[in-house]
Amino acid sequence: MSRDAALAHISDYFDNGGFFTDLARRVAIPTESQEPAQRPQLYRYLHEEMTPSLEALGFTCTVYDNPEPRGGPFLIARRHEGDDLPTLMSYGHGDVVRGYGGQWRDDLDPWTLTKVGERWYGRGTADNKGQHTINIAALDAVLKTRGRFGFNVVLLIETSEEIGSPGLRAFCAEHKDCFKADVFIASDGPRLAPERPTVFMGSRGVFNFTLSVNLREGGHHSGNWGGLLANPGIILAHAIASLTTSTGEILVPEWRPPNLPESVRRAVARLEVGGGKEAPAIDPHWGEPGLTPAEKVFAWNTFEVLAFKTGNPEHPANAIPPRALAHCHIRFVVPSDPATFVPALRRHLDARGFSMVEITPDPDPMMATRLDPDHPWARWAIASIDATTGKEVAVLPNLGGSLPNDVFAELLGLPTIWVPHSYAGCSQHAPDEHVLEAPSREALQMMTGLFWDLGAGSTPARRT
Repeated sequence: MSRDAALAHISDYFDNGGFFTDLARRVAIPTESQEPAQRPQLYRYLHEEMTPSLEALGFTCTVYDNPEPRGGPFLIARRHEGDDLPTLMSYGHGDVVRGYGGQWRDDLDPWTLTKVGERWYGRGTADNKGQHTINIAALDAVLKTRGRFGFNVVLLIETSEEIGSPGLRAFCAEHKDCFKADVFIASDGPRLAPERPTVFMGSRGVFNFTLSVNLREGGHHSGNWGGLLANPGIILAHAIASLTTSTGEILVPEWRPPNLPESVRRAVARLEVGGGKEAPAIDPHWGEPGLTPAEKVFAWNTFEVLAFKTGNPEHPANAIPPRALAHCHIRFVVPSDPATFVPALRRHLDARGFSMVEITPDPDPMMATRLDPDHPWARWAIASIDATTGKEVAVLPNLGGSLPNDVFAELLGLPTIWVPHSYAGCSQHAPDEHVLEAPSREALQMMTGLFWDLGAGSTPARRT
């Protein structure tokens, strides 16, 4: 049997409704990791859905508890075909964000896969059930066509990614021998554009922290005390305003990357940032001056205010509030060191008279990673996708968002290649999450081609 036969098989799987059926079954399980009451659904997804699906492909599956109490379970699935064959490690996450039922268009149910035109709506369609369903289906197509993979596979599915992957590093360290592989290939995040196949080899890191000003107990009447009592909302607003210019250029020197390597600049020079016809328009004046939009999102650090609260916004009172807080984060690229961020911020605020602003960092930031686009495994994957699609592949040194890729790239020491199947306008993490039909069908084809080529014997040299 041939590569073309495998591609025909996966095309039939999509056209005859197989992909819709599999994805609908998985979307129907409300795996909201942010909701403690839904914890049993995380186990259900691994035991009742993923284990039978993978055992049908000859995998041996084991579900493990998370070493971190607030984290959900893990599934390790393994299929070993020969010691002389390359080994693939892959990954997906079965948890999703809250469903936000009642907030979707036309009152759609987030746990029912619904086709509306070219869009398939449902929680997890884009992040990440649809993406790992594509990859598992592609493995199945290769197996049914060739009769074997032609390589070994170890697949890790976690259920806590949407709450920061607690326990993932400790779990992978404990089971490190299980994850010995030659290459890591997985799918998450968006394509550069819906119609353009995309590969990225790492991700920006993310460092979350809270700024707060706590001046006194209780609010006080603004008519009696206005002008006499310091207002924490005003203080915090000025403190935040000192961190960037009015157009978002970072003013804390240690928060800026040391440089923009020429190799990275070359890699992103041909990239045009956009999320499809319904994505928001880019504000060209915003961010670091002198950088292109692609350089800003793939090769630079950014500071964002995610939420700001003082007083009672829902029911404001004529009172000076006692406290204010802001949830913030920094997205950062290699080689920025997040260990320097809080000390630098403390010095910056103190020097400007904001010693009353408290800084509370979240534990365990996601670290930034980046694989050289010229790495042999990256070139191999790009060539395979190009052979399947006939399209120029968008090659990103790293994703603009953040993934726990440092666990795979640094702890496990694997060359990491991500092939995303969603797009930036998919409404992930919000009501109306969806995938598009045409990119999903193409993704099934290119992952089938990629896995076919992995078992064809012409891969980069194996690890020793």
